[in-house]
Amino acid sequence: VWQGLDVVKTVRTMIGETNPADSRPGTIRGDFCLEVSKNVIHGSDSVESAQQEISLWFRPEELTCWQDTAEHWIYE
Repeated sequence: VWQGLDVVKTVRTMIGETNPADSRPGTIRGDFCLEVSKNVIHGSDSVESAQQEISLWFRPEELTCWQDTAEHWIYE
């Protein structure tokens, strides 16, 4: 589970398109996947979907909200 500013958009860019054939080189799916049904990684399409999907795999006590001490220097 990842957290951060615009994390869904950022992660989906890093992951690549659902169809690995449409994914750019340098993305996880573009470099490591061959078939849609075996695309190596999942990324939620919205914060709401992420919350639902996270609850399927993790109990609340398994999640840690990490706060970077430099965050106030990076984000406004």
